[in-house]
Amino acid sequence: MTDTERVRPETIRAVPVRHPGRWVAAAVIVVLAAMLVSNVVTNANYNWAEQWKYFFSPPVLNGVRNTIWLTIAAMLGGVSLGIVLALMRLSPNPLMRGASWLYLWVFRGTPLYTQLLIWGNIGALFPQFGIGIPFGPEFVTWPTNALYSAALMAALGLILNEAAYMAEIIRAGILSVDPGQQEAAQALGMTRMHTMRRIVLPQAMRVIVPPTGNEAISMLKNTSLVAAIPYLELTFTAQTIYASTYQVIPMLIMACIWYLILSSIMMVGQFYIERYYAKGSHPGGGRVRFIGGTA
Repeated sequence: MTDTERVRPETIRAVPVRHPGRWVAAAVIVVLAAMLVSNVVTNANYNWAEQWKYFFSPPVLNGVRNTIWLTIAAMLGGVSLGIVLALMRLSPNPLMRGASWLYLWVFRGTPLYTQLLIWGNIGALFPQFGIGIPFGPEFVTWPTNALYSAALMAALGLILNEAAYMAEIIRAGILSVDPGQQEAAQALGMTRMHTMRRIVLPQAMRVIVPPTGNEAISMLKNTSLVAAIPYLELTFTAQTIYASTYQVIPMLIMACIWYLILSSIMMVGQFYIERYYAKGSHPGGGRVRFIGGTA
């Protein structure tokens, strides 16, 4: 070995890559955050005392309760009807597929606010509701306006709209399951509905749950649109208060704070539900979950 070969190479001096853009972006964010905090603290137009005065008042708490139960009712009804619509979309019967597609086309293609306006004025479209023979005489009739309330129409409008979106989410989850499992179940003599309930849907939940959680949080905020009916949910309650106090911005910000509290609670629940259904889907995700048990 020669002397040249014995010479060690010089130590490499690694120079960190400069990222001036990151520092500029961080500085801009810090300045904007400081401006926001300063505005919140010094701007008297927020009128925090007025917000605190009404934050736990009976009308506002009633609006919060109405918002919560509307969200729960809309999601339960939307998921239930969405499962039916998704199975209809996947049915080999062309009539059922067509009916499901038409439903989704109408309710996904029109604004929710407009739909709620129609439901709030449904009595103008159908003045009477009757029971009788189709295309024939009616035996009993009632005035339509006497058969429904604002709460019922608000829940119905949200359920029918949400079902159209949940149907596509559930259909995507069902299609994510290997078709070979359905074929194996049919070979064992299981019916199509039994296969869906016991094999396909439990596995599809990993795909269905994340967007369903997002839909639930969106529904919490969409309940504010039932003011079109009108119904005393949180936003409409805030509107009724500032109609007499003229404190528009404070009341709307108070409503936003309530929405943030409720949506934050839902986000925490969504995190744990997603983590539960993600078990076994990636390394370190927990035990692998099988139909009928764990391993």
